[in-house]
Amino acid sequence: MTDSRIPTVRLGYGGPEVGVQGLGCMGMSFGYGPSDAKESRATLERALELGVTLYDTADAYGAGENERFLSPFFKAHRDEVVIATKFALSIPPDDPTRRIIRNDRPYLRGAVEASLRRLDVDVIDVYYMHRRDVDVPIEDTVGAMAELVREGKVKHLGLSEVTAAELRAAHAVHPIAAVQSEWSLFSRDIEDRVVPAARELGVALVPYSPLGRGFLTGSFADADKDLTADDFRRQQPRFTGENAGANVALLEPVRAVAKAHDATPAQIALAWAQTRSRVHGLPVIPIPGTRRPGRVEENARAVSIELTGEELATLDEIAGKVAGDRYADMTFTSAGRE
Repeated sequence: MTDSRIPTVRLGYGGPEVGVQGLGCMGMSFGYGPSDAKESRATLERALELGVTLYDTADAYGAGENERFLSPFFKAHRDEVVIATKFALSIPPDDPTRRIIRNDRPYLRGAVEASLRRLDVDVIDVYYMHRRDVDVPIEDTVGAMAELVREGKVKHLGLSEVTAAELRAAHAVHPIAAVQSEWSLFSRDIEDRVVPAARELGVALVPYSPLGRGFLTGSFADADKDLTADDFRRQQPRFTGENAGANVALLEPVRAVAKAHDATPAQIALAWAQTRSRVHGLPVIPIPGTRRPGRVEENARAVSIELTGEELATLDEIAGKVAGDRYADMTFTSAGRE
């Protein structure tokens, strides 16, 4: 691939200018089995060369290890990158496999200071509430987040896995630059209410897992059989057992469209995600995750693929046929509250 850079877009009203495709960094330290640190670092550098400027992490990814891993890259390119990290998932010391959702002000204050130390930066560009604690009014949480903006510790605010009503309530307290939710050929529930609310408010959408956690690429067909024991996708219902078998069959139209464009299934899945901006009339910046420079190049090429109306119609039918939920416990998402 040539080094032509991908286009840019503004991350929500008043937000920073970023490449139209970002990079999810979680898998470099957590969640998807063993990783190669040297190759991951090369991936970060290659992404930047191609115009990928939004880098996404969270304090919960490897209990802070992902933020530490990214720190040298961020420091070397501080004026070129937009750092996005998150708070809200507390990890009990006696059980590192558990996640407790906390949105209270004392927890938030401690979390941001810890992230700033691990990242070794003076300010976080986009700070997300990772998950919603329904026992804490969202107005209180966003009010506390707004204090961080006034104090110069955070530049822009984001929310993850919130409902349309929660987004509106939060935005009334302080402008929200971006909402992060799962959005892909396999997951489209946010299109009913969250996307229209974001468009109305001038908020960008940042789809995570736009490649269906790798399933849409064909990199695995059954999590139990194909992935290592420490890969958290083995815990997700749509990737195991009968659900996995049923969902593999849904990939045939993706492969057919890919063949027509001399592209890969991953590129078609990302091209579909990139069209959501035009379809819904708001900034959409997918953040596919990868740990390989070659995959970053492959993903970046997707921004130039033009899907026909007929192809989009065929691909749009897939989500309604997917078997299994995104998570074993869907209370971890906004779906049960919308």
